[in-house]
Amino acid sequence: MSKHMGAIPPSNNSLPADPSDGIELESIEDPSQLSVNAPSTVAGGFAAILSSLEHAWQEMGVLRGAKALMGLNQKDGFDCPSCAWPDPDGHRTRTEFCENGAKAVADEATTLRVTPDFFGKWSLSELSRKSDFWLGKQGRLTHPMLRKQGHTHYEAIEWDDAFKLIANELNALKSSHEAAFYTSGRASNEAAFLYQLFVRQFGTNNLPDCSNMCHESSGTALNESLGFGKGSVTLDDFDLAQAIFIIGQNPGTNHPRMLTALQQAKKKGCKIVTINPLPEAGTISFKHPQNPYDLIWGSGTELTDLFIQVRINGDVALLKGIMKEMLQAEQRQPGTVLNRKFIKAHTANYENFANAIEQASWDEIVSGSGITREKIRAAAEIAINSERIICCWAMGLTQHPNAVATIQEVVNMLLLRGSLGKPGAGICPVRGHSNVQGDRTMGIWERPHPEFLDRLGKEFSFEPPREPGLDTVESIKAMHEGKVSIFFALGGNFLSATPDTVFTAKALRRCRLTVQISTKLNRGHLITGEQALILPCLGRTEVDVQASGAQFVTTENSMGVVQGSRGSLAPASKHLLSETAIIARLAHATLQGRSQVDWLGLASDYERIREHISRVIPGFENFKASVRQPGGFYLPNPVKELIFKTDTGKANFKVHPIPRNEIPAGQFLMMTIRSHDQFNTTIYGLHDRYRGIHNGRRVILLNAIDIQEAGLAAGQVVDLTSHFAGEERLARKFVIVPYDIPRRCAATYFPEANLLVPIGSVAEKSNTPTSKYVIISIQKHT
Repeated sequence: MSKHMGAIPPSNNSLPADPSDGIELESIEDPSQLSVNAPSTVAGGFAAILSSLEHAWQEMGVLRGAKALMGLNQKDGFDCPSCAWPDPDGHRTRTEFCENGAKAVADEATTLRVTPDFFGKWSLSELSRKSDFWLGKQGRLTHPMLRKQGHTHYEAIEWDDAFKLIANELNALKSSHEAAFYTSGRASNEAAFLYQLFVRQFGTNNLPDCSNMCHESSGTALNESLGFGKGSVTLDDFDLAQAIFIIGQNPGTNHPRMLTALQQAKKKGCKIVTINPLPEAGTISFKHPQNPYDLIWGSGTELTDLFIQVRINGDVALLKGIMKEMLQAEQRQPGTVLNRKFIKAHTANYENFANAIEQASWDEIVSGSGITREKIRAAAEIAINSERIICCWAMGLTQHPNAVATIQEVVNMLLLRGSLGKPGAGICPVRGHSNVQGDRTMGIWERPHPEFLDRLGKEFSFEPPREPGLDTVESIKAMHEGKVSIFFALGGNFLSATPDTVFTAKALRRCRLTVQISTKLNRGHLITGEQALILPCLGRTEVDVQASGAQFVTTENSMGVVQGSRGSLAPASKHLLSETAIIARLAHATLQGRSQVDWLGLASDYERIREHISRVIPGFENFKASVRQPGGFYLPNPVKELIFKTDTGKANFKVHPIPRNEIPAGQFLMMTIRSHDQFNTTIYGLHDRYRGIHNGRRVILLNAIDIQEAGLAAGQVVDLTSHFAGEERLARKFVIVPYDIPRRCAATYFPEANLLVPIGSVAEKSNTPTSKYVIISIQKHT
């Protein structure tokens, strides 16, 4: 039964980014429309089919929608612009996509258009009073647009004039380090490779990217522990696993096709342990939308054998508890639990690690995790009885102050059982955006390895800059301090994706020029530098024709498979350029005689770019032929071969203390999450179907007992204040929703709650914003 929240007067009370021009940083929705019912306990089913069709037909129309979806994730089609979950190596159905993949395609391939007339009608101030959902629903951008300094509207600009403007501004800088070049995970390998080449020939390593905000902690942790920053499993390994641990991840919403792999594993006898502060429908039960039996007769496959509802950031304590149980079981029955042969041959620092586990007290473990010893023992028994274990995780682990340590504890557990380098076992960091892993492989990184720079310089006859550049957080601070005055973004919605929204908005406003390559309108186009450019590009669903003919691009998924992607739809506008062409023409205009690269020639034929990649990036030596194999090819993975390029030459056990999550009385530990109707900052709708939350996004999920003890009530509108290092940040008008969440914990949607994430609160070593670890207080809204 739906419980409709009490009526609340509508308000346009929002936080101004700069009162002088009336442009507002956010538009606060009317909470009176919010409704809440019981969360779902099963994912998929008819509801997923209906949602997919509804979005496809409404946005694209029946025929256009069918054409687009039939090419999605096919070997001769285009890669999903949503998540990076891999496709089957062998046979693929003609409906090889999930609900959120269908939403992503519908969002990109919409028939609606944002033309120069639209920008003539709407001032930036007027647009800023619209919701992010509304902005995204206006359609595809069709023309390059310029906001001149002091102007209230964007106006059309010719491509050549846009490139000339950017080139003049870049070349007027006193130092190349006064510019920052951001990359989202949507960019293709070809665009990313060309982009980093241009930036380095311009003279800087200022290449912040979205990985800095999501899986940087994974790469940092894995490189220290294993000498390789990527996962070590393939999709086939899920069929062979005896146990799968899903930690800090909600696959039902963020990677729905993963549920198919989990369902198949479960039917083959695999035990699944889910560790998460929230129970999520996608890990409880799954009805395969493409399986007639599941839809008509089945009640769904129960996926999780053991659900462990850990406190926010209680994972280190929990993992130590599981491993302590494993070590104690080994002491009782020597040789029956630990893989001693593997540990001796392939690991280092075991003795120090084992001593630290022995010294960890059970009181500290239980209080730190919020989990009873009995439940910890149950998880340990599943690990003890499984020789082939896969551990999966996502941003539920990567966005804490101790994120790197947490991921290294996951690796420690696998090392105890020798669950690396064999079928059905290994590590599986599940990446978000579809080519975020490929962007990093192509050299999008602010701290490139010297060997990469050597190869790049040799291939293109120049000396790349060696000084480390700025990551995302560092770039925001540099803009805020006036040290970076030009910001260029290859895709993404930087303002909404980054932490500390007020701080970031001020940083962007202090730039001389901000430029964004985009397909759709977003709030980042409204909070700009003194001058701003929107450069509209082709989407992945669209045909890309250059001077040499039709082109294809490539991407790399979460499991290291590189594959081709070929759009099939007509471009949304004849004025669009591909990302690759935009970068090449900008480089040509900016570098001129300073570069020996034939930029325009590379843009005319992407095969030429792949030739260069094959000589610069290890694993791509036969790129042109390998990527034409149906389904692409796997990149080398040393961990699969038990080759560890670490300081010891072995896999390193790492030792970390149990973090003390000391929350002041009356305050809560908050994490940000996605709804089921969004992907990253793209909002597809206002319904979080699996959690039972409809017609609104400004909600805060709290334990019912905490609500009562705080003197609050379900449906009440409150303001949230975050606390960090003596600083406070305010986010207004959130509605309280009682939810099954551990005591003293809270959950809010991203990006609405990014206002509360302090720019200075980052993970140790990786510098990732701590969006899953924000201490807040709650006040009644007046």
